Amino acid sequence: MTPACAASTVSGVRTLVTGGAGFIGSNLVDALLARGDEVAILDDLSTGRRVNIVNALEAGATLHEGSVADAGAVAAALEAARPEVIYHLAAQIDVRRAVEDPAFDATINVVGTATLLEAARQAGVRRVVLASTGGAIYGDAEVVPTPEDAEPRPLSPYAASKAAAEGYMGLYRRLYGLSTFSLRLANVYGPRQDPKGEAGVVAIFMNRLREGGTPKIFGDGTQTRDYVYVGDVVAASLAAAEHGGGVLNVGSGVETSVLDLYERIQRVAGVTREAEFAEARPGELQRSVLDPSRARTELGWEPQHSLDEGLAETWAWISST
Repeated sequence: MTPACAASTVSGVRTLVTGGAGFIGSNLVDALLARGDEVAILDDLSTGRRVNIVNALEAGATLHEGSVADAGAVAAALEAARPEVIYHLAAQIDVRRAVEDPAFDATINVVGTATLLEAARQAGVRRVVLASTGGAIYGDAEVVPTPEDAEPRPLSPYAASKAAAEGYMGLYRRLYGLSTFSLRLANVYGPRQDPKGEAGVVAIFMNRLREGGTPKIFGDGTQTRDYVYVGDVVAASLAAAEHGGGVLNVGSGVETSVLDLYERIQRVAGVTREAEFAEARPGELQRSVLDPSRARTELGWEPQHSLDEGLAETWAWISST
């Protein structure tokens, strides 16, 4: 495959990855180490897993345990790591918990982002890249695939908190000249996604098949999503550290129904099993697909994994764990 973007050739950068023990974060940490960066991780290990970064720590990454909402922990991590670039992936991502406890959700996603940005400003960090969310922020969009200039329509406290985090990123860019970039991610899937946590549907379906269970489809399965492989998200993150600024969608731009997704998963798993259908969940979007054309223009980035290729790699990982 051709490289997803030219920025992947940059190396030797001092970097800090918040949430670096998580699903996307740990994959990003591995890529940064592979290209020769000095990598520090800030993670409170509440949802991130130490097993995800064992090899990274052996390869020279450093772990600072603490919450991104703890100003002392953030300042200590930045003082030790002296990062040029911060990749901010630490977040509260459980939509159900956000509904039950919106204050906690806002503390991690909003206060945590503001705390990090202030520390980055004081430390002279060159760039901060935020992992934001696409479909959740756009909500029930009028245009599908949805471009970046669509009106935000958050339908959950989680989506509102991520929109607020983006607002702080823009504020620090305008007020202080801090170079910031918010990436609105589609439905990310791939190795290390926890199938038993607040995981995406790919990991949940595959785990059920591996364990001999029956996957559950809510509604009639015609609802559509945009699935993007974690390795491609990592490539976009690397590109965002070196180019452009502002807000960009990171997705495939391909609309895939839940029914089609499950058929594809059965094929790569070599398992045929009828799914169980349940009532549609209140507030679930019928269509959520991002328009990634600006990422191609501004970052030189586009996904390098087709859905079938990414599913095959994900099944290989899940079936071996």
